Order: sequence, then structure tokens, then C-alpha cells
Amino acid sequence: MAEAVTAGATRLLPGLPDEIVVWEILVRLPPKSVLRCRPVCRAWRRVTSTRDFLLAHHGMQPSLPVVYGYEKADTNYRNILAIDHRSTDTQVQHVARFDIDKLICVEASCDGLLVISMVWTSRRFSVCNPVTRQHALLPHPPDFSLFSVFGMYLHHPSGEYRLLLYRRSNGVSYVGYLLPDGKVGCYALALGSSQPPRYIGGPEPASELQFYTPVLVRDSLHWSKGIHSRLVVVFDTTAESFREMRVPTVPANSSLVQMDGTLGMCSCNDTMKVVDIWVLKDYQGEIWEHKYRIKLPVEEIRVQFGRWEDYWCVAVDSLDGDFLLLLSSDEWLFYVDSDGKLVDSSHCGGQELSACGIRLKQTLVPHTFFTALQDYAVNASPFI
Repeated sequence: MAEAVTAGATRLLPGLPDEIVVWEILVRLPPKSVLRCRPVCRAWRRVTSTRDFLLAHHGMQPSLPVVYGYEKADTNYRNILAIDHRSTDTQVQHVARFDIDKLICVEASCDGLLVISMVWTSRRFSVCNPVTRQHALLPHPPDFSLFSVFGMYLHHPSGEYRLLLYRRSNGVSYVGYLLPDGKVGCYALALGSSQPPRYIGGPEPASELQFYTPVLVRDSLHWSKGIHSRLVVVFDTTAESFREMRVPTVPANSSLVQMDGTLGMCSCNDTMKVVDIWVLKDYQGEIWEHKYRIKLPVEEIRVQFGRWEDYWCVAVDSLDGDFLLLLSSDEWLFYVDSDGKLVDSSHCGGQELSACGIRLKQTLVPHTFFTALQDYAVNASPFI
């Protein structure tokens, strides 16, 4: 890390050692604040642009739940918002604004990168960094409607960021020249590579697959296999292999979450008034523990805000051994703690909010694969 601080006649801040300024102050700033401080002087730009600094800075950033914000007054835009209840400034952070004339949807997230799908006359996938506003299209077969994005991951042995794709049909299509065998199953696509997606198989039977947003724990992606299944599909991102894991018997309305570095499961009852939380106490032994049964503060929300919905988007934000439930509906976000107490609320007037299950850990780390992709651009469409 010492390479980020070079000897000079003038200190970065008078009265403080440069090591303190860089590794105790600047490294803890939000990404947008780092970008704003770079024009102060050449020394500040230099120390905040080294790879050591950028990696350390990324490591300091929280992993935040992402919420869609649909603007009611102007339906041509979609906002991507991050929820940070620890922030003393604002809880709802504006991450990106997209032109939704192209029907944009966030498909996956990894290390501050977002994979989005866009629909023009046909479906296209692209990758972007909302902090640096870099964007590029991904290579694709002519008929990508046969494919779904199951997740995105860093393949540590190669250093490549890869997409895990699933081809869900073996019917006639136009993909034959890229996938000559037309196999149903999972494919890996390395970002920036000129090679077509590589077939890696997948769990069987394929007809039962119903993957949702994955949870990354121990360098493996985890999905609930289906709404009636007691199995979790696990994808080892190093070996690029699949296995299955048992989960507790829970109602159909459940989802996987990360709970301070381990796997958790959140389940709502049919009336959306009770939430149960399980935690994987022993990962290797696949032993789950029922940790919480939370009765949501229905009457308090109804009396205080004059509303209670029959359906809420429920997300879990893990907070250093504790957590908050995030309930989103219409223009409102409500924060409920593990005791079922309403601890806070946010109102985003003019925007309809919806939690999407994606988490974002923002980054300023540069990625070389961007320039190898089609239509690479900065500060251009679909960003607004």
C-alpha cells in the first residue's frame, strides 16, 4: 500500500501524515466523494488512482440492497437506488438513471458491476459500472431469448469476470453457429473474451430449474431451486461445478439472503404479516437454525402512514450481527428490526419502489475488459 503515498515536499493535508490521510480518511470516502476530491491537486489525484488504493477503497464499501425506482411523472426513466441505513446523510442513494424506452432490467451484480438486459427489437445484455458510468454491450448469439442470466462471478484462477448463462430450450434457433450442439444447460461467458459461451453442464433435471437472484457465500453462488423444493443449488465459482444443499421446510414465499458472511433464508407467511429467518449455522454440515420470527408492525404502519399493502417486496440488510427488514411498496420504504419494531421510513415521492434482490458494492477499480467489448462508452446511453 505504500506505493500510494510518495515522498513530496508538501503534505496532502497540513498537520497530518500522508499515510493517515490516505489510509484512514480518503479510503473511507464514498466513491463519488473520491471522484470529487481528485481535482483538488495532482497529489490527491495520484494517491487516489493507484490500484492499491482503489482495491482497499472498494473493500471499505458496504454491500447495499438495490431498489428500482419507477418515476410516475415520466415513464421514460428508471432509477437504480441503493439503500444505506447506516448513512447519516441520506438513506436512499441515487446509483444510476437509465432510459427505459429500452426496457432495462438489472440481471446480476458483482464487485460493483451490473449486468443489465435491454430490449429493442431483440434482447441484449450489457455490463456497466454505475460509479464510473462505463457501459458496453456483451457478445451474444442472434437469438438470446433462449438464454437467462443466472449470475455473475469473479473466476479467481483466471482473474476473469464471467456470466453464468442458462440455455433453456433445445428447439430450433439461430444459435447453431455459436453453440453447434445446442445443448440445454449452463454456459460460462468471460467478459472481454472473443470466445463464445462455454458449455459447463448444470443441475438436473433442467425442467425443475427456477433460479432467482443468487447469494454469494464462500466463493459460491447459491439459489433456491424452486418454490416447492427443499434444495439449494450451489455453484462453485472456482471449479465451475454444481452441487445441491438441503434447506429447512419453509413456505413457498421465501428467498435466500446473506447474513454476515453466511447463508440465510427469509420467508413470509401468506398474509405478509410474519417473517421467519433461518441461518445456516454449520455450512459444511448443512445445519440450519431458526433465528427469528418477526411480526411486522402492521397496525403502526397503518395508523402512522395510513397504509398497509397486501404484498410487499421484502429484503434483508445485514448489519454487523443484526439486520433490518426493508419493506418496499409504492413510494415507501419501511425499516423493521429483528424485534419487529418500525425503526425508520423513507418516502420517495413520485417514484414507485420495488426491491429486486440485487446488492451493489460500489467500486472505482478499473476493468480492462470494457474496452474489448462492443460499443464501449462512458457517460452515454443508456445512462442519463
